[in-house]
Amino acid sequence: MAEFLMPSLGADMETGTVVQWLVQPGARVNPGDVVAVVETHKGAIDVEIFLDGVIGELAPLGESLPVGAVLARVAVAGEEGTSAPPAALVSRAAPSAIPSSVAGAPVEAPAAVPALPEMPAATPQRARVSPAARRRAQALGLQPDALRGTGMDGSVTLADVERAASQPQPAAMQAVAPQRVKPVGFDAAQMRQAIAAAMSRSKREIPHYYLAETVDFAAAQAWLDHWNRDRLPQDRLLSAVLLLKATALALRDVPQLNGFYESGQFRHGDGIHIGWAIALRGGGLVAPAIHHADQKTLPELMSALRDLVQRARAGGLRSSELTDPTITVSSLGDRGAASVWGVIYPPQVAIVGFGRVLSQPWVVDGQVLPRPVVNASLAADHRASDGHLGGQLLVAIHRALQTPQDL
Repeated sequence: MAEFLMPSLGADMETGTVVQWLVQPGARVNPGDVVAVVETHKGAIDVEIFLDGVIGELAPLGESLPVGAVLARVAVAGEEGTSAPPAALVSRAAPSAIPSSVAGAPVEAPAAVPALPEMPAATPQRARVSPAARRRAQALGLQPDALRGTGMDGSVTLADVERAASQPQPAAMQAVAPQRVKPVGFDAAQMRQAIAAAMSRSKREIPHYYLAETVDFAAAQAWLDHWNRDRLPQDRLLSAVLLLKATALALRDVPQLNGFYESGQFRHGDGIHIGWAIALRGGGLVAPAIHHADQKTLPELMSALRDLVQRARAGGLRSSELTDPTITVSSLGDRGAASVWGVIYPPQVAIVGFGRVLSQPWVVDGQVLPRPVVNASLAADHRASDGHLGGQLLVAIHRALQTPQDL
């Protein structure tokens, strides 16, 4: 039996609480399926599983479990295993000190999980459903995963739920009450304490170095104004998207800043997954990943960014978005300060910051003219790189923004 463990949803997470199971024992799961909702100080997170098999025993709801504790056992393909009693799944020890009875030693069990060939047909993969739509569907007694979605990538929206509620529903769409407990709710003070602890540890353990570059934003601003001129508001781009794409392309040139410092050495990320810092309503901060940001077009990035901000503030992030950002970008926006100096989020090795776009005197062809500029900063880990490489990254960002049509 393979073990599905409580994931680490960031360096500032120590424990999590399963508030809802979206699968039951005997259910078939595939890599990427969302199987549980785990509440942390960042809110309720949809947790994905990356095992292929059949669910055995599940940890009970409502228990605060440390990162690395066993949440479920899974009979993987071709394996016959036994299910463990719930008590064996709930270890309050630190991940490195989980008792042998949890870590895989034989335990007695009343029933065996059948081998996969004997299982019925695989259950459909869970649909993408916005948090507001899922809550509304449950309130109306509908099964949100059975509804037809009209949102981005076929996701089910609140409008889809309301439309379905006004029509007679077949039995398959009637909701089966999932196993769940009432979430505690967002606690801004707890989040700030967790962030402070993680950032204090980062400053204490990581040898930061800092660099800055003032970026001429005139070409980017002119291109952006032209792009947005005849488009509807929902199709317009923000300057943040140009900064995001320029950073992603610059990381292709300087991959030494895209990855993690673990076990005394640098490990390259498997893609350019930019963690975008999002301020939460009521206080707090989260930086989920936009995956493969360098491969997306500007409209695709704008759509992904809008979706990410909406879900972050509504409590609908997925675990994969919190576990694999390879670098963090913090943009203060039009109402922010002129510049920002970040603290590295371990195990990442760098964070890029952008202030608001300012009009400043700038020398153009020997003349001093007013020019839109943005201050870019870099905080990087001296164990993984040095100022020469860091400077190359900032220069590459500056260079990319001079040809916005190529972003």
